[in-house]
Amino acid sequence: MAEEEEKLDESKDMSFWDHLEDLRHALFRVVIALLAAFVVLFFFKEFLFDKLILAPTRSDFFFYKWFGMSTGLQLVNIELSTQFMVHMRVTFMCAFIVCCPYVLFEIWKFIAPALYRHEKKATRRAFLFASFLFYLGIAVGYSIILPLMINFFDGYKVSQEVVNTISLNSYISTVNSTVIIFGIVFEVPTVVAILSSIGLLTRESLVGGWKYAVVAIAVLAAIITPADPFSMLIAAIPLALLYGLSILVCKPAEPEFEEAGVVEETSSAGGRK
Repeated sequence: MAEEEEKLDESKDMSFWDHLEDLRHALFRVVIALLAAFVVLFFFKEFLFDKLILAPTRSDFFFYKWFGMSTGLQLVNIELSTQFMVHMRVTFMCAFIVCCPYVLFEIWKFIAPALYRHEKKATRRAFLFASFLFYLGIAVGYSIILPLMINFFDGYKVSQEVVNTISLNSYISTVNSTVIIFGIVFEVPTVVAILSSIGLLTRESLVGGWKYAVVAIAVLAAIITPADPFSMLIAAIPLALLYGLSILVCKPAEPEFEEAGVVEETSSAGGRK
């Protein structure tokens, strides 16, 4: 315990330039990790595109089989350098996804010296929880939301005389934004847990606001999916489960009667003196 407090004191005695130097080293390690992952993944082009990125464009994708859907999205390339640039963008996105736990670890390692022992345990759990939720959000965005969007927009036409010709660049932008957005959205329980730990949110407030949450989930589901009831329902289910998880990780409010009793006993003891 004394050693722990000594380390904490040493970290607090560090100057601004020492902290800046630590931050520079952390950023350098993150960049090296991203570059290493990028170089490795760059040579797995066939796997990344044929097995992962382009899989939702084919009718044999598991989501379409489960719900009896079909699609035959045909992608075209209309610019000379687009395929190479798309390869670079997708590889970097995948490298970031792979390195996300390490990035969070570097963030935690940078702030850990300024925390007390109990704060370190809570923060470590929060970062592990955040990594899990990030990957869960990516899985939901890729496996559920993206196929719904492809199936809807590929079959939607303002006129039968207008043929859908989807560019590779447009499709990749949709994949990147959908996957990353859901990875970020699924961090909501982590944010709730942090706000709860500092006393800004309670479980009772989330439970009491469930009606507003239902409206917010419906609006968000309508925004991120095509405007048909089936797609909205499929998207709303994981969002509703996410809200339920946020309630579970949120701390309950302190019972007011216990605090009042403590105050009353203290005042009575003072009166007896």
